[in-house]
Amino acid sequence: MNRRKKVAFYTLGCKLNFSETSTIARNFNEEGFDRVDFSEPADIYVINTCSVTENADKRFKTIVKQAQKSNPEAFVAAVGCYAQLKPQELADINGVDLVLGVTEKFKITDYINDLSKNDFGEVHSCEIEEADFYIGSFSFGDRTRAFLKVQDGCDYKCTYCTIPLARGISRSDTLENVLSNAKEISDKGIKEIVLTGVNIGDYGKGEFGNKTHEHTFYELVQKLDEVEGIERLRISSIEPNLLKNETIEFVAKSKTFVPHFHIPLQSGSNEILKLMRRRYMRELYVDRVSKIKTVMPHACIGVDVIVGFPGETDDHFLETYNFLNELEISYLHVFTYSERDNTVAANLEGVVPKNVRSKRSKMLRGLSAKKRRAFYESQIGSLRTVLFEGENKEGYIHGFTENYVKVKTPWNPNLVNTLHQVELSEIDEDGLVRFEFIQVFSL
Repeated sequence: MNRRKKVAFYTLGCKLNFSETSTIARNFNEEGFDRVDFSEPADIYVINTCSVTENADKRFKTIVKQAQKSNPEAFVAAVGCYAQLKPQELADINGVDLVLGVTEKFKITDYINDLSKNDFGEVHSCEIEEADFYIGSFSFGDRTRAFLKVQDGCDYKCTYCTIPLARGISRSDTLENVLSNAKEISDKGIKEIVLTGVNIGDYGKGEFGNKTHEHTFYELVQKLDEVEGIERLRISSIEPNLLKNETIEFVAKSKTFVPHFHIPLQSGSNEILKLMRRRYMRELYVDRVSKIKTVMPHACIGVDVIVGFPGETDDHFLETYNFLNELEISYLHVFTYSERDNTVAANLEGVVPKNVRSKRSKMLRGLSAKKRRAFYESQIGSLRTVLFEGENKEGYIHGFTENYVKVKTPWNPNLVNTLHQVELSEIDEDGLVRFEFIQVFSL
């Protein structure tokens, strides 16, 4: 009897990449492969790449070496954003056998023959204009939460961003298919679904290949709230100009959508926002935060911010720092600007020295810790519902409340993927929240 071949996956980057890796993994399973952990010997290693930051690019070589260490004879394939942007650069790395672009990655099993090592990396990558059709994805089995892709690509022209070059135009899954995928995920016992995409607030554009919107993000939210069996729905990153009052008000009353928003800001300076070609000014951002906190005072609000963008002076940075410090937000995701090929920003004047970028990044990370601590403290004494994760981390199991407060308790495998009502009691030395159990909702 022939041995079933083994495949392992490594995912860099965003929730969208995780959803797509999971879909690709299911394709391999249908072709007779068994999935193993990336640290184990496998016949083929698939690396889903990211190119949002410079560090993500550099990590790729390290991951290839890790695969070669596990099995020097294994076939190594690269897919994802970096594979689309710089396919030949990846193909030239020692050990890489196959590089697939954005339209080819979901057909990876069609490009694999006998898994023999290639003398040179083979490239199959389309022109990005050809990425004008939609392929749905969702994850399950990898972690407690499932990531459900509803949209792909972006029509925005932010001067620092390569995503439109890596993923193509904005296009959406059909509403019917999103609802069907959500039901399938729920039927497998997964209790939380995170909606993901490149620009999910643009949902409905390109739904049936049309350039206009067939449905809106608000309609998607309404329909998903009606799907039976879903315990929690969480909105991932959404642009402030696309987060409408009607959506915020609906989430506030929803059965399943949780009070957690992640809203990119990128800069607190209108001058820098204009250089970035963002589609809003800081005043709109204040309005969005204010609206959320008015109807959901306990809501968690996360913020993306970029430091060291070309032209960002000390005054611009302090404007951003003070703006964020005064805003009622819960945490920051801080990105240090790095030059990306084929972007407008790479040719702008006023380049910020890397040591200054690093210093500014450190300051904002410190502010993030302060903001998170203040938000956690504001939740002490409240009753919240926790969904516990599946990993044993140094003898503890962790979970998240509906409003994204991270809690921990001694490891108990019976808690995995269960919902519990708890009373948040205190913040421990690790900055996580301790609690008292109140009620078990489901086992």
